[in-house]
Amino acid sequence: MASMAAASFAAPAAAAHRLRRRPPRLPLSTHLAPPAAARVRGGGRPGLRVRSALIEPDGGRLAELVVEEPLRRARARESLELPRVKLSRIDLEWVHVLSEGWASPLRGFMRESEFLQTLHFNALRLDDGSVVNMSVPIVLAVDDADRHRIGESRKVALFDADDNPVAILSDIEIYKHPKEERIARTWGTTASGLPYVEEAITNAGNWLIGGDLEVLEPIKYNDGLDRFRLSPAALREEFTRRNADAVFAFQLRNPVHNGHALLMTDTRRRLLEMGYKNPILLLHPLGGFTKADDVPLSWRMKQHEKVLEDGVLDPETTVVSIFPSPMHYAGPTEVQWHAKARINAGANFYIVGRDPAGMGHPLEKRDLYDADHGKKVLSMAPGLERLNILPFKVAAYDKTQGKMAFFDPSRPQDFLFISGTKMRTLAKNKENPPDGFMCPGGWEVLVDYYDSLAPADNGKVPEAVPA
Repeated sequence: MASMAAASFAAPAAAAHRLRRRPPRLPLSTHLAPPAAARVRGGGRPGLRVRSALIEPDGGRLAELVVEEPLRRARARESLELPRVKLSRIDLEWVHVLSEGWASPLRGFMRESEFLQTLHFNALRLDDGSVVNMSVPIVLAVDDADRHRIGESRKVALFDADDNPVAILSDIEIYKHPKEERIARTWGTTASGLPYVEEAITNAGNWLIGGDLEVLEPIKYNDGLDRFRLSPAALREEFTRRNADAVFAFQLRNPVHNGHALLMTDTRRRLLEMGYKNPILLLHPLGGFTKADDVPLSWRMKQHEKVLEDGVLDPETTVVSIFPSPMHYAGPTEVQWHAKARINAGANFYIVGRDPAGMGHPLEKRDLYDADHGKKVLSMAPGLERLNILPFKVAAYDKTQGKMAFFDPSRPQDFLFISGTKMRTLAKNKENPPDGFMCPGGWEVLVDYYDSLAPADNGKVPEAVPA
């Protein structure tokens, strides 16, 4: 398998504390000459000149927060003497995200000024006046007991569920956790049943703690998938090794069917037509928290491997990696985060589809978000001006050709739309989809997953492999 892509606003008078101390801008060695007169077609900002290079990270360099090897033992000893904060599973995923620079230039859990800018502007203003996108709060909640235990300390140690030291948070700031405001601004609703809210916010502490993060060691999960968890720096090295002159990112949290593959291969064709010589696909499944009825990460990765093994996607021009972020299902707000993080990984093109990061309304039989708002918001979002947005073409099963094809509105009767619900029903019933919908090896993995959920002889349903 492949180894593993300025609108202004009114900011608070006090600029974000940590962002003012970001390291000096460093030159990158990945710039190549752009193709002559290359311009975005079919969905990018009109007339935007595209650059044949690895895009610079937000803030000019990656905020990599893992302690250097010679200092790790000393930092670990220090952590044992500090007040402790216990991390949840989702908290640990955010530590992972921050440690590798996915949220660059952010250098730790948000202090209040950063939190408020994120909630109300979906962006952060840097010391030089520039704006970077930041649409979801990356925060750490603590309860009254934690706050009392921390007292006047300026540092805390972060420990995982097994009482292992993970990180040190320094120069801390503790402030109120406005849960209702956070939920309303992030999701556009406070309806009950939002998966991330129930998992990470409702029962979380009433205080938030921000500060500068030092992660004691690279975050590993020891689940057999760590080899796919490439950091932004590692991805940039891989793209450079492959002589990529463009990187286009595709995020998904579902199995890859041939409609997805058609979209990705057609995107590469379009980039070649624009003058790029070697555009590389970053196939980047979401690897953090997902809702209970999503296919778990381990099974999705098995399915993605089969897609490459069966030649549906070309391993030579595809990099498959895991994006460690938790999933909010916050629609147009969250899709900005997904796009911004891929800039830090080196992607200058981002494929966006119908209802990105969306879900069904938790209380009503309808989508929670307008299906077209995600791609529209991405084309206008502050801090994402450097990223070229490529909206989905609609793909469906063409009964006349026996394969997935782009929908032709002049002959709608020839097309079959196979929804995710329909796909899951077929897999659960061990029924085959139409030939050409998904590669046989990939479909077999999906059937095996749903078969693993069938009640055993004792009537109990086996637990799904954790995502």
